[in-house]
Amino acid sequence: MRPRDGLSLLAVRLAALLPTLGLGIGAALLFLQFGAADGLDRLDILRAGLIGISTLWLAWGAMQGLLGLLAVHLEGLPPVGSDAPIRGRTAILVPVCNEDPAETLSRVAAIDLSLDALGLSQQFHFAILSDTRNEEVARQEEIWFARLLAERGGAGRMFYRRRTVNTGKKAGNIEDFFQRSGAAYDYALILDADSLMEGATIAEMVRRMEADPELGLLQTLPKIIKARSRFGRAMQFAASFYSPIFARGQGLMQGRCGPFWGHNALVRVRAFAESCGLPVLSGNPPFGGHVLSHDYVEAALLARAGWRVRVDPDLEGSFEEGPENIIDYAKRDRRWCQGNLQHCRIIGAPGLRGWSRFVFLQGILAYIAPLFWLMFMMASVVQPLFQHAPNYFPEPYQLFPVFPSNETSKAIGLAIGVLGLLILPKLAIAAHAAMTGRARAFGGPGRVFLTTLWELAASSVMAPIMLMFQTRSVLQVLMGIDGGWPPNRRGDGTLGWGAAWTASRWIVLCGVLGLFTASRLAPELVLWLLPVCIPMILAPVVITLSSRPCGAWSGDAFIVPSETDPDRVILYQRQILDQWTSARDSRGAPAALGTASYA
Repeated sequence: MRPRDGLSLLAVRLAALLPTLGLGIGAALLFLQFGAADGLDRLDILRAGLIGISTLWLAWGAMQGLLGLLAVHLEGLPPVGSDAPIRGRTAILVPVCNEDPAETLSRVAAIDLSLDALGLSQQFHFAILSDTRNEEVARQEEIWFARLLAERGGAGRMFYRRRTVNTGKKAGNIEDFFQRSGAAYDYALILDADSLMEGATIAEMVRRMEADPELGLLQTLPKIIKARSRFGRAMQFAASFYSPIFARGQGLMQGRCGPFWGHNALVRVRAFAESCGLPVLSGNPPFGGHVLSHDYVEAALLARAGWRVRVDPDLEGSFEEGPENIIDYAKRDRRWCQGNLQHCRIIGAPGLRGWSRFVFLQGILAYIAPLFWLMFMMASVVQPLFQHAPNYFPEPYQLFPVFPSNETSKAIGLAIGVLGLLILPKLAIAAHAAMTGRARAFGGPGRVFLTTLWELAASSVMAPIMLMFQTRSVLQVLMGIDGGWPPNRRGDGTLGWGAAWTASRWIVLCGVLGLFTASRLAPELVLWLLPVCIPMILAPVVITLSSRPCGAWSGDAFIVPSETDPDRVILYQRQILDQWTSARDSRGAPAALGTASYA
């Protein structure tokens, strides 16, 4: 799955980068050719550059998917025997901040039960690291933690502490643990409040780390579970079906500089404590202050210190929960946007490996690149103000333009090529799943192809709306507006029409203005802009309907293995939470302490 030496690693990276650059440059040159047919001007050059950068970004994503399909057939990691003894002690860290304590601690109980079934519970300690500011929630955390201790016999291996000041947010919370208690442990498994992991997966991660003394961080690929809404289930399917392939492609290129996504990852305590002290950036947020996207920085610091950072997508049994609607996703994405753009202050730090700097650049481009698409469309609409353009649509209701000097085929070819970069990797993954038998876990080949088409259609409708939210996030950061660290909303994410309208009315206005301006300045572009502007105009409808629970027909479309054949830890957590929920009193605290057994 990974190149064994520097030369082969370079070859793999070039195999991904060179076609990406070629496609981006080719798209720009092709656009210049038909732009020059009626006289090349500076606006044509600007649009060519914008389409080139946008195509380059799409091509990079597509190449990771294609490399991932190749990686599936390459030699994997050396097997580690499941009965290999575990020598070190591991702390399982669960940072929480104003979360539902019954939900969070039921996951802790399920993980502990899963480890206990392997006879390993005594080698793993749990640390509940609270940054909760709400006093009532903090009181309930203590009460529910007492129930966890009583049920799981956790005295001496389960700990709860609450910080009085939450400096540095989650990263500062974990750093505080390492400073106070890290010396007592060899490894630390970092989770989020919504993380859930199989005991066998955790044990295998420790064994892999003990088999590789240079391994500083081992990242799993978390899969989304418990999604109920149309939006959530589409994300859940994508995370289970596409993401493992793209992650394998990323793993093939990473070398010693793999990713860290902040949770569901095992770290070597000594390596992390010695290498990952985060700076407080000079100046005020959003570009100054504490580092928000700390995980990328910590991975780069580990690699700089000589430790290997690795993602192993073959590790199953790693789960998380995701947002249930577009608004909650956009709020979380706003924090990621600010954190990633903050990396422009870090990308030039001394001693970083070249690939780590490239990862920072990718993270920045992930938010900047969509703006290039928007700028390209805007430049195309206003071009008639700067140049008397010929009529590319001589016939009424004509769909495809006719360019001078027979440039029509080039324009259509460019549009088809860009569209292909979006859909072909996903269709290739579906075809590969059908040929290898992987599709059976998702309902069979026929259902997989139908679900892939349904997911492509849904993501195409939501893409312009997400584009606008990302654009606003980037502009807010560039204007110096600090988005902070908004709390995650869990549970039912259903939105009413009023909430959807309030959150997206500005997107509706942008869509209406875009179509109106195009109809006045460049009417020949209106048909081409409809797939972008219509979803924007219908944003409240899309947001509301996608937040609602799936019906029978749409729910069956997004079948994932965690539902048809759930891991035992998922069943444990479901049973524990059901019992705990039934025991809540009117204020949400457990009515009585007790013991329980779970099959």
